[in-house]
Amino acid sequence: MTSMSLDLLTCVKEEAAFCALHGIGKPATLRSKLIGSIDLMITAFGKAQEGQILQFFLELIEKTGTTFEQCLLAERGIDTIDPANVEAVLSTQFKDFGLGDRRACFFPLLGEGIFTQDGVSWKHSRELIRPQFMSNRTQNFSEIRDHVEDLITCIPASQAIDLQPLFFRLTLNTTMFLLFGRSIDFLKLRNQAGSADGAFAEAFNLAQDFLARRGRLGSLYWLIGGRKFRKANKTVHRFLDGVIYKALEARNDPKLEARDKDNYVFLDALIDETKDPVFLRSQLLNILLAGRDTTACCLSWSFRLLARHQHVLEKLRAEIAEKVGTEPPTQADLKTMPYLNHVLKEVLRLYPSVPVNSRAALRRTTLPVGGGPSGESPILVRKGEAVGYCTYAMHRRCDIFGEDADEFRPERWENGLEKRTGWAYLPFNGGPRICLGQDFALLEAGYTIVRVLQAFPHLTATDNPEAQAGDAGVEGAVGSERHTLTLVLSSAEGCWVKMRRDE
Repeated sequence: MTSMSLDLLTCVKEEAAFCALHGIGKPATLRSKLIGSIDLMITAFGKAQEGQILQFFLELIEKTGTTFEQCLLAERGIDTIDPANVEAVLSTQFKDFGLGDRRACFFPLLGEGIFTQDGVSWKHSRELIRPQFMSNRTQNFSEIRDHVEDLITCIPASQAIDLQPLFFRLTLNTTMFLLFGRSIDFLKLRNQAGSADGAFAEAFNLAQDFLARRGRLGSLYWLIGGRKFRKANKTVHRFLDGVIYKALEARNDPKLEARDKDNYVFLDALIDETKDPVFLRSQLLNILLAGRDTTACCLSWSFRLLARHQHVLEKLRAEIAEKVGTEPPTQADLKTMPYLNHVLKEVLRLYPSVPVNSRAALRRTTLPVGGGPSGESPILVRKGEAVGYCTYAMHRRCDIFGEDADEFRPERWENGLEKRTGWAYLPFNGGPRICLGQDFALLEAGYTIVRVLQAFPHLTATDNPEAQAGDAGVEGAVGSERHTLTLVLSSAEGCWVKMRRDE
């Protein structure tokens, strides 16, 4: 018997003993028609092109159950929407799991940063970022207010407008301020596609689309790339390199440096540690990715839903009138508006900004439920195997959120639902890697909603006037809407509305 055979036999025996010790049961299996689940891969990419991939995930879960194994090109993985399993991966068994293929998949765009790092380097990046959200709250809020006022001037009254691109520009402005201590007014660049700033935003979107498609292939991510991907990455990198060069130049020339010592600026903190421009760019890109896209998506879905649910809009308007009238709300005012809070919770339940995520096992381990005939036994996760979890589907479980889980009903949060749902509700992830910027994101989203509705109290849904007949429309049941799923979840149909001031 060869040494390889002996090693394999030893591994099999060790695994059998491990399974017996932990009471491992076999999970349900996602069946496919072709070897390596090639048919499922082809279907998934087709559904993504149609804007229906999340509906496809819901259909798979309906057939297979809340936790199941799949074999993609001979690689086994686990998919789950069981809160106990998600808690294990993100919290109680945090040390058993890492990012897996994410680092290599995302590296061409993001490099080394908080979303591509594990272990000590990740902890260090997190500690660098934390003071930005803890120390600058007053200045951050002031910046949000200024940019929201600029946003309002970009909205024409009584005309069809897609708010989604404006929200992406708004959050790009505020995130740039967080990173660099200064803003670039992307709201004023909406008609300047040829500008360097406009080219950056366009390239950043394209690069993220590539990352999403690479991520769906697991360890075969390298099959997707090519000239367009490299060009988009280069455009993004060149833009940030220019900003970094100016910051380094100011640091080297006392006549140019005008650093505000009272405010924590992320780029300044990074330069205190290193002047390596590639490292600086990577760290900035990682935060830019999260800071811009997640809040922009939340705002887009909020206004889509409010425009389509006039009774919710009226109730929210009444709360705004009672609490602040027509005056811009303060941070303290926003905390006294429970229905606004419920609206945001419900938006993030139906449309979590990061609807799909995964981790990979760093060692042989288990998940607490999903195995055996009853589905209540632990299941085996081998070293290197991926565990995917779909927050979008978990947030729509009728056994947790009610039979109307597919409906937009902010009132469901009025009686302490969040405390009862626990790990079933994860709009900002959980465990040690919970989002550091969640308070800033909710502040920005809440303030923007209030101020826009103060300026334009009347909001109705409309179709994209440039769409072909039948291509757009107000969605009804789940499945009729179309999504754009990159690393975040946005609407493939935009946020087309008409807004009107009080007469």
